[in-house]
Amino acid sequence: MTLTTDDAQSLVPIWPAFVIPVLSILANGETMQRRELHDAAADAVGLSADARTETLNSGGTRYMQRVGWALSNLSKAGWIDRPARAQYAITDAGREALRLHADGFDYAKAREVFRQYWPERPVRATSIELSDASPVDIADPVEQIEDGINRIEREVGEELLARLRESHPDFFEQAVVDLLLAMGYGGAEQRGKRIGGPNDEGVDGIIDQDALGLDRIYVQAKRYKDGNTIGRETIQAFVGALHGFGASRGVFLTTSSFTSGAIEYARNVQSRVILIDGKRLVSLMIKYRVGVQVKRTYATVEVDADFFDE
Repeated sequence: MTLTTDDAQSLVPIWPAFVIPVLSILANGETMQRRELHDAAADAVGLSADARTETLNSGGTRYMQRVGWALSNLSKAGWIDRPARAQYAITDAGREALRLHADGFDYAKAREVFRQYWPERPVRATSIELSDASPVDIADPVEQIEDGINRIEREVGEELLARLRESHPDFFEQAVVDLLLAMGYGGAEQRGKRIGGPNDEGVDGIIDQDALGLDRIYVQAKRYKDGNTIGRETIQAFVGALHGFGASRGVFLTTSSFTSGAIEYARNVQSRVILIDGKRLVSLMIKYRVGVQVKRTYATVEVDADFFDE
């Protein structure tokens, strides 16, 4: 059975894909420590180095979260046992499951097999029924929460981008300066300012990295509509403006996007020029809380396995 992922962005297989690898690892009868089992399961499915470094928004690595969820369901089913703190071993039922389900699990099969061990869900007042193959019932709850937050942030990002495109140029120029300051540029004293205007000489803002202004970052901000891409010529003009200021570093931000020619030019030009398109711009604004505010916070808990390891 294919080791699919539940997310086009993720390189880590879904948690059901770890069920058979975990049972196979324990099939020799040895007892394994939790951390060792995480790594062995990752090796068993051929997890790449990049996949092992994927992190959740709440912290922690994604593959350990998904292996942990597989271990939780295996324990509930009685297929593995915990003979000692943070130690796992296969049971007779687990050996039988390994024989019966050697072809592996996807979401639909995991729901069919494991749902009897899950708490009953309250009946929802809705006429829409989830299909048996729906991942909603069996996805890791932490990842469900993060998926919900990501959807909210995508919607907020779209609204942010629309508002920025409708804003006055002066407002947009100040907004990008505020963003760079919020990101930590300009130091504790927040040394940055908007200088845009009819005589701005191709630069809309300056960020001083030191108190004397010896180290400066120059900023250009273009408030364009979607589809109005920024080409190589515009970036060349910005680099020329940097040279006019005797500068070698700049940030170009826009509400639209850049052509491949512009990106290639910025990558190879001697001056250090960072390009930030509309999608990344609103992502940074959300991350650093510029133009947005926290509406509500939630806290999740889990058993502290390290507390019981000793």
